[in-house]
This record gives sequence, structure tokens and C-alpha cells, in this order.
Amino acid sequence: MTQTETLTTSRVLLVDDEPANLKLLRKMLSAEGYTQLVEIQDPREVLPAYQQQRPDLILLDLNMPHMDGYAVMEALKALDDPLMPPILVLTAQYQREYMLRALAGGARDFLSKPFDRHELLMRARNLLEVYLAHRLMYDQRALLEQKVAERTQELNATRLQVIHRLGRAAEFRDNETGLHVVRMSRYAVVLARSLGWSEAECELLLNASPMHDLGKIGIPDHILLKPGKLTPDEYRIMQEHARIGAALLEGDDSPLFRLAREIAVSHHEKWDGSGYPKGLAGEAIPLSGRITALADVFDALTSSRPYKKAWAIEDALNFVKDQSGRHFDPELVQHFEHCLPELLAIMQTHQDKSAEELTDAS
Repeated sequence: MTQTETLTTSRVLLVDDEPANLKLLRKMLSAEGYTQLVEIQDPREVLPAYQQQRPDLILLDLNMPHMDGYAVMEALKALDDPLMPPILVLTAQYQREYMLRALAGGARDFLSKPFDRHELLMRARNLLEVYLAHRLMYDQRALLEQKVAERTQELNATRLQVIHRLGRAAEFRDNETGLHVVRMSRYAVVLARSLGWSEAECELLLNASPMHDLGKIGIPDHILLKPGKLTPDEYRIMQEHARIGAALLEGDDSPLFRLAREIAVSHHEKWDGSGYPKGLAGEAIPLSGRITALADVFDALTSSRPYKKAWAIEDALNFVKDQSGRHFDPELVQHFEHCLPELLAIMQTHQDKSAEELTDAS
């Protein structure tokens, strides 16, 4: 389609309360090849016509009953359309103050009646050319933003796949079930939401917290899988998994990986400063690490392992309360107690399968 064809197929609203003026405008524009002309004699019909199908140009009279041209422009402006079409005011009011008021009200051009046919056509053409070029840029930008959003979504999905697969690798390495990270990550979200975190922040935490023990991939088997108590030297080596996990998550500065690194390196810090690897205390410990620490310990206490039985809920709760101000953030412990019914519901929903169930499933 040529530029001329694009212009002449543009939708133009002709707004005037005088039928003779509308007939004259239609005749002039039709002779020039314009085909999408909409005549409006009652200015109250402008807004419905606009909302039904946005025009590319509006030729607007000022002096009309019910609504004058200024009121029409004010109503259109209230739509807050980011791509408002140009308005060419055609009026017998030729005084300067009328022109200035019209231009201030949203008109892009002003032409006094009686007007020259050629001047009207040139002004209309110029306004349409500028508007259509602007609309093309707007549409291209919208398309580009859509493509960027799609690529960003793909990238985020890829990051989540990486996170989940690395998390599974850490679970297999440590002989833990996948339901541990399912439970503890959901516990963490419940606590974060209770603290006032937004849904977007909770979603990040849900996907980042399963990476808390990724660094155990770098711990030797004879230490990681040792059934008995670790020696002081072995324990120092085990503590390195916090730094290793953070190092493994380096290189991607997305919010997801930043949070995963923060959790990996800080979830073994303790409120009283006796934790590792940095010995941080109190609010110097990132809140994400404090949340994950409580969620992780609670699930570890209440879960069975080859080397231990699950604690009773009451015993685990008493331990958490006893560690308030020592291992755990006291305020967080209060939220934990308040959220306990929701936490127990998660525990019930995501129970580990017994050995008999696993055998039957296979």
C-alpha cells in the first residue's frame, strides 16, 4: 500500500452541528480520495464513536449545542489515550484567544471559516502523515517490547530449569528427598508473606531457597555421607558448603540468582553471631537467610533420615522457641508460631513416602 493509499484510507471524524458544513467537508475530502469519513452532527456522539474505533484525525467545530468543541476535547483528553489522534479545529471564531484556547485544549491545528479548500486538505494531510508515522513507531515499539518480554520469559524459564536441576543434583548428592526442598521452600514463603513480602518477592524466594545447600556438591563423600558425628576438622570442611554454593551461583546477576547466592551463603548464620561462614549477627544476616534457616531447621527436625527419627511437632516447636535470639531471629519466631497451622498443612500435604510406598511405586 502506497503512502497516499494509507492516508486516504485513514478514519476521519467530521464533527459539526451544521449538516451543510458536514456535506461540504465530505465533498472536499471524498474528492481527494478519502473513503473512511464519519459524520457526527451531535457532539455527544463523538466519545462513543471514538471508543468504538479510534480515528486517525478529527475535524472539530467549536460552537455547537450540548457540548462545544472545548468540552469535546476535554472529554477525549480524559480518556488518557497514549496515542491520541490529532484534532484540527474548524470554526468561524477567528479571534486569537479562541485559537490559543483550542491549542491549549488539545487541538493540533486551527483553521478559521470560511477556509480555503487546498489549505484544509494540506493541513489535514500534514497532520495525518505525522500521526501515522508516530503510530508506526508506537506499534513497532509495542512489538519490540512484546518480543523482549517473550525472550525475558524464556530466559527466566531457563534460569528456573537450571535452578531446579542444580537443586535436584544437591539432593541426590546428600541423599535427601526432593520433598525436603518442597516443604522448606514453602515454609519460607509462608514466613516471608507473614512478614509482608510481596507476591513477586515470595515467588523469587520459592524458587531460590531450594538452592540453599547446593554447595554440598563440593563436599567429599566421606564427610558428607558420614553417619556419625563429624570431627572438628571434618565439620570445618562441611561448613565450606555455604561458600561453595555461593560461588557456584556466581556469574548471573538476575534477581533469582542474586537471591539464591544470598541464601546459600547466609542460611547457616545465627542471630547471636555463632553461625558460619562469616559469623554475622542480628540484622546483618540477610532476611532471606534468616527465613530459610528457620524453614530448613524445622523441616530437618520433623523429617526422618537414615541416621535419625523425626522429632515430634511439639519438640520441634519447643526447640525453635528455645533458639529464639540465639539461632533464630526473635521476630521471625513469633511469625513462625502464628503461622504454625499453615506450616503443618504444608507438612501434611508433602509427606515423604515410606520405603514400602517407594517399593510399591516401582
